[in-house]
Amino acid sequence: MLKKTIIIATLTSSIFANTISFVTAYNLALKNNQELKAKKINLKNASLDVSTASGYNYGTLTFNENIARSNNALNVFGMKLMAREASFGDFGFNTQDFGKLNQMMTNGEEIAGVQPDDLNNPGYRTNYETKLVYELPLFTGFKLSSAKDMAKLQVLANQSKYKYDEKQLGLEVLKAYNGAVAAKYFIQATNDAKKATNSFVNFATEMYNEGYVTNIDVKQAQVYDMKINSMLLEAKNKYSLAIAYLKFLTSSNEITDVKDFMHIHIDETSIKLNVNNRDDYSWMKANTATMKKKIEFEKSANYPMIGAHFEYGYNDNQLNNIDSSKDYATAAVGLEYKIFEGFKTKNAIAKAKLDYLKTSHYLEHMKNGIKLQVEKATLTLKTKQSVLKEKIKASNMENEVLEQSNEMYKNQLLKMSDLLMQQAKSQKAKAEVIMAKYEATIAAAKLNLALGKKVYSNKETNNHMDDFEKIVNTKKQIVPETINKEKISKEYNYKVVINNANVREEPFGDAKIIKTLDKNTKLNISYCNEYKWCQINNKDEYISLTLLKKLNN
Repeated sequence: MLKKTIIIATLTSSIFANTISFVTAYNLALKNNQELKAKKINLKNASLDVSTASGYNYGTLTFNENIARSNNALNVFGMKLMAREASFGDFGFNTQDFGKLNQMMTNGEEIAGVQPDDLNNPGYRTNYETKLVYELPLFTGFKLSSAKDMAKLQVLANQSKYKYDEKQLGLEVLKAYNGAVAAKYFIQATNDAKKATNSFVNFATEMYNEGYVTNIDVKQAQVYDMKINSMLLEAKNKYSLAIAYLKFLTSSNEITDVKDFMHIHIDETSIKLNVNNRDDYSWMKANTATMKKKIEFEKSANYPMIGAHFEYGYNDNQLNNIDSSKDYATAAVGLEYKIFEGFKTKNAIAKAKLDYLKTSHYLEHMKNGIKLQVEKATLTLKTKQSVLKEKIKASNMENEVLEQSNEMYKNQLLKMSDLLMQQAKSQKAKAEVIMAKYEATIAAAKLNLALGKKVYSNKETNNHMDDFEKIVNTKKQIVPETINKEKISKEYNYKVVINNANVREEPFGDAKIIKTLDKNTKLNISYCNEYKWCQINNKDEYISLTLLKKLNN
């Protein structure tokens, strides 16, 4: 039952664990990042602006239904005329009134002062007007064409800005991803330091029990071991924070681990600047062209505006007024030309020209800034690469010194405080190597961005750190045939002077420990090289000369 439980737990952890590569993280960010999605909407908005500007060329078709009720003499008479219902009676001309007027004229009386009651005091009337109106701009002084061109330029500007934001997001993902990888290396280095300090504590305790050292050595080792515990907690916290930031950028909560460093390859022979490859420069160019086109837009006010108006409809005193006998049609063409408007257009044109000039200066400033950015990024990368190589050499040397210090302490030739100090130096050197590698990858990515490229090339794979591993794990190989050595032929010529003396598979301090030897163990040493590493009995087994004492046979 217990075995089944362990298997199920293992499978569950494998299912939910998600170790991610940089390429996968970058693609997830491009797909899921909410900020990038919001910025993508700007592209759609810009396209809609082009469609809106083009739509003005097609004019406007409007449907109107107007209902009016009035007893105003002019309105009522007009309603009747629009409905084609006006009659002589509306003027007060009925048979009886004509007779009165005729009698007055016969008597020589003036009829000009007669006020027809039906005309001046009509009753209430309701008019239902149903019509379609189509208005079309025929000539706008090139305002509509300029507006359309400006909208198209803004589409290009927003496309360039979106590409720029994508690449900047790639840099942020790289920082988070390689930051998490660096934190993993910190954890690994701290765990290695933990093993070393544990061995210091154990060995110091053993030496104290044997009476070779005082209790202060044990306490110093224990205190330093506690410091390592704190460092380990801090390293794990940095890793968790880096993973959390990576989850935020990718909008993926399933990420639990990262693979190795993402190495950014830079071909130094291809570092050639073409500012037109920079998306932010293309964005600025499109904005500058937009400002230039705005001058033409403002100049359109100096031209006459010509428009057409078409109208077709019906008028009646009832809602159901669709009747061909009461329809009407109107067609008109109008021209408007502003002769004087208080220098408004002149000032608008002058302002547009100044805005264009200002934007042109910013464009040139950006061009010069890009050149400086590329030069700075190139120098920074070279510096970071050189620093990395030096840090690796220093770390390897500190590690060798630590190994020798450890052996010297075992032989009571060094104090525990000095050994712990050397351990701290070695650990610091490893941390500096990790940070130098992180900074080198970021510097390479920034150079790519400065050149207008993506953070990484599609040709690059996620097997990014082979070169780093080779450099970090390179150890100085000691080839017996090519160094000065002391040949010894006696069967047992040395003995071990301490307990738990380490025997390694290669002649250097970082080599794998294959076994340990007790104190006073006799050995047949084949030779010892100039670095005081001795081969045991012509086998691939090596021990430091500082742990041995020559036998007097």
